[in-house]
Amino acid sequence: MDLPLQLDRTSVVPLHRQLTQQLRQAILDGRLPAGARLPSTRSLAAELGISRNVALAAFDDLFADGYVVGQHGSGTYVAHDLPVLPRPAMPTPSGAPRWLRPTAPPALTFEPLRPGVIEFRLGKPAVQSVPPDVWRKIWADIGSHPPPADYGAPSGDPELRAAIAGYLGRARGVACGPDDIVVTSGAIQSLDLLARAILLPGDVAAFEEPGYPVSRHVLLGRGARILPVPVDDDGVQVDALPSGSDAPYVVYVTPSHQYPLGGRLPIPRRMALLEWAAANDALIVEDDYDSEFRFDAPPLPALAGLDTSGRVAYIGTFSKVLSPALRLGYLVAPPPLRERVVRLKHLTDFHTPWPVQRALASFIQGGHLERHIRRMRREYAEKRAALRATLAPVEPLARLIGLEAGLHAFLELREEIDARDIARETLARNVAVSTLDGYYHAMSPRNGILLGYGGLELAEIVSGAAVLVDVIQRKAR
Repeated sequence: MDLPLQLDRTSVVPLHRQLTQQLRQAILDGRLPAGARLPSTRSLAAELGISRNVALAAFDDLFADGYVVGQHGSGTYVAHDLPVLPRPAMPTPSGAPRWLRPTAPPALTFEPLRPGVIEFRLGKPAVQSVPPDVWRKIWADIGSHPPPADYGAPSGDPELRAAIAGYLGRARGVACGPDDIVVTSGAIQSLDLLARAILLPGDVAAFEEPGYPVSRHVLLGRGARILPVPVDDDGVQVDALPSGSDAPYVVYVTPSHQYPLGGRLPIPRRMALLEWAAANDALIVEDDYDSEFRFDAPPLPALAGLDTSGRVAYIGTFSKVLSPALRLGYLVAPPPLRERVVRLKHLTDFHTPWPVQRALASFIQGGHLERHIRRMRREYAEKRAALRATLAPVEPLARLIGLEAGLHAFLELREEIDARDIARETLARNVAVSTLDGYYHAMSPRNGILLGYGGLELAEIVSGAAVLVDVIQRKAR
């Protein structure tokens, strides 16, 4: 127990009464929960600089009032049948304090759904297929070694950086070495570090329209002015980017599977974007969040793999491949930018936790990551096929796009069928889908439903999509 007990030796209240009152209050407001073990009277007296008789008298009062119970040979414990009072709230300044200026964008809120709802949520992978025996063995091996006695490198564990570099060369065609990689706590931290390294308040950052709301909020939070760049079925429209003195410092793109419409940026547009960046001395931030999963389509090289002039910062993550709970990602950046990012990482959290880095390094080095990806491609392909087949009856009313890659698709509805009405009615029938509200920086010109299927079971996909079909057909009638 480490409570801030303060005894006033100048007070007229006896010391044992003061001690009794403070322990009683700690029990009532929950700082000492039911069943908590109190220190011995001998150690408490030594810590507070009082005689043991004072501590004994305080404990006797607590016993008499029923706040504590004794267990023979074990010690003194807080009783289990006591009411818990609300803990005191932190003080709040009155009015709007001068130092709390409106510098950050509004918070993104996530409403929890009631139990039993089938949720077509974007960005949620299936985690049940991670091989449990392999996972347990890796963590057992890590647990058999004591943690390092010193801080790790801000850029990340050398073994993990080497494993990631090898994987990127094989899977994404990105020619990089361990020294080119910075391990982060996920894609959002990678983007935040880049924004801090590049942008000053008021600088312009081009952003896909529609695009990933969290990434847009990261840039806004660093003072950037967002320049929306329109997106079509093939991804960002490069010819809409301004040039010359109006060119933005940075452009954020998701070329492998546009978030959220699902388009794949074709090679000619990739080359055009690289040429634009070189001509305008701009940086491309490539968020390659779920490129591992593609179906019925050839792999497209990463922009970072095509770059020859050091104009691309590549963001990767293990959130979709394994689990977002790991909070592990990585960043590949040109050397001058990478050095600045490493300094900022040092000042942010010093380094990503050592055990998780070592676990992922072992997972990749053993070939488990790539085997897992191949297995998950087959599983997600089945889910994708089930979604497409179940939604087939609404083809005259809606167009399903973005299925060539990733873990979600976009169902574009005919203009007269309002996506918000569809979302409300499906939720009333325990099926949660999302619209494009919030993905646009301005008003949404497209009308449709976003369907994340990665984290659902096959039966849930079929059942939920059938409800969606019924609601759409009823609305059309």
